[in-house]
Amino acid sequence: MKPGMPTLRYTRLLDQVRERIRYLHYSLQTEKAYLYWIKFFIRWHGRDSPMRHPREMGATEVEAFLTMLATERRVSTSTHNQALSAVLFLYREVLNIDLPWLNGVNRPTQKRRIPSVLTRDEVSSLFRFLDGQMLLLAQLLYGTGMRLMEGLRLRIKDVDFHRRVIIVREAKGGKDRVVMLPQTLAQALHDPPAGCVAGAVLTRPQRVTPAPATPSSPPHPTPPHPAPVLCPVCSQLPRPPPRSRFFC
Repeated sequence: MKPGMPTLRYTRLLDQVRERIRYLHYSLQTEKAYLYWIKFFIRWHGRDSPMRHPREMGATEVEAFLTMLATERRVSTSTHNQALSAVLFLYREVLNIDLPWLNGVNRPTQKRRIPSVLTRDEVSSLFRFLDGQMLLLAQLLYGTGMRLMEGLRLRIKDVDFHRRVIIVREAKGGKDRVVMLPQTLAQALHDPPAGCVAGAVLTRPQRVTPAPATPSSPPHPTPPHPAPVLCPVCSQLPRPPPRSRFFC
């Protein structure tokens, strides 16, 4: 076991993988991807014979699995590397196996391509097919360079209108960074609808407290609390599922 790593509390393999991933503060997307490839690795080797524990498998099984992905599944280079990273994580971080053959597994090389960059006219044409929340989100991603999930998780308190910057919290790698706020989007972000969830600092609906009822007057019904209205950025947009508090 690596120094500083706590002992795993769970006995089931996938539960141990989840526990180790969350201890190392990997992202939720990484957790889902690693669990998928580890289950795929185990089940693929057990398709024609009883399934074996990864401790009973070695370099031959790992290379056969990676060869199948490249030849039969024809996966991309990035997908191939992701599957290899998941298997290596299983052996090194969860099973505490650091054998010489782990370092001898070759990673597929990423081909260098010339990036495709849209012109201003092409971007303007694309924006004409969007409206409302989707248009504002697309303009925000294009103007700031934020990733999709960074734009979806943006909070109004992270937008500094005075300095014209946006603070991106918990970005890739768990790091914070600062991006410029486009002047054309400042007004749309500064004036969200009343009761906006993301802009609760600016406006928040107040709950009316009724006066106590007296014996001579009927009780005052409590007015219904208005449903919060989401801002243009966060309304009707997919949200990442929260992590479960149980390892299931």
